[in-house]
Amino acid sequence: MLAFAIHNKKLVATRKPPPKLRPRWALVRVRLAGICNTDIELLRGYHAFRGTPGHEFVGEIAEVRGVSSRERDRWIGRRVAGEINVTCAAYGFRPLCRFCRRGMKTHCARRTVLGIVAHNGAFAEYLALPLENLHAIPDAISDEQAVFVEPLAAACEILEQMKVRRYRQAAVLGDGKLGLLIAQSLHAFGYVVHQFGRHAEKLRISQQAGVQTEFATQLPAAAYNWVVDATGSPEGLRQAVQMVKPRGTVILKSTQHGMVSVDTAPVIVNEITLVGSRCGRFEPALDLLRRGLINVQDMISGCEKLADAPRAFEQAARKGTMKVLLT
Repeated sequence: MLAFAIHNKKLVATRKPPPKLRPRWALVRVRLAGICNTDIELLRGYHAFRGTPGHEFVGEIAEVRGVSSRERDRWIGRRVAGEINVTCAAYGFRPLCRFCRRGMKTHCARRTVLGIVAHNGAFAEYLALPLENLHAIPDAISDEQAVFVEPLAAACEILEQMKVRRYRQAAVLGDGKLGLLIAQSLHAFGYVVHQFGRHAEKLRISQQAGVQTEFATQLPAAAYNWVVDATGSPEGLRQAVQMVKPRGTVILKSTQHGMVSVDTAPVIVNEITLVGSRCGRFEPALDLLRRGLINVQDMISGCEKLADAPRAFEQAARKGTMKVLLT
């Protein structure tokens, strides 16, 4: 199969057999894969990743191992998206790690992460994941929508963590791909969302969903009980700390290579809570897409063949580009 691997900060084409399957794992033929900021940062050296990147995908199941013939028949040909954290249970490790025993599977001490940590990802013709990681895609959701399930689930995770029903107003800082998904999903769940960004054409996507948008030229100070940093910029955390009220919360969603410096004095003096936020459950994301509440179509900047992945990465890394897909 054709796959692309990161080697010495370059994306290199390789030919190799499809991945071998463990019991209750599936071989997935990738239909579409999305390039996200994390993939671009991996290419720049983030996480010292070696292997095939890519963790946003929709595919169809080509083979499964270690299941009954009846269960196999139910899975083969099914269109799926996949959770990216592979736990010690899926690898057959016993006893389970202390995090898996507590139900914190995304923090499994022995986890691999599709296309990010020790697990070859979706920029290939095939990938392998445990069946427990896979979610069927309803017919009402197109491939172009389904490829956004993983990042949209990460956006929905904010509300799983925050439980902030008494604060109905929130600010989202950043108008990139993840920022747009966060703003739209918070709005869909009934929050009054103010999104700050730098690109009129991007902010227009949130505006059409009912989100209040502003250019991030002069950010308000101490104005919100909670602020989401989705800038992908080293400046984002400092700006979010400036915008949040005393005893407010800043949710960190930006992934970037390198250290981020921040003045901790206002964090301490204003007793601000910093919350890291990563992956989320797929069920809320699938429901939002099925109900047509999230506009992802206008977030697609281009689609390239897998063989043209280096060119697609160049496009995805350009300022102003949104989601570039590989088919």
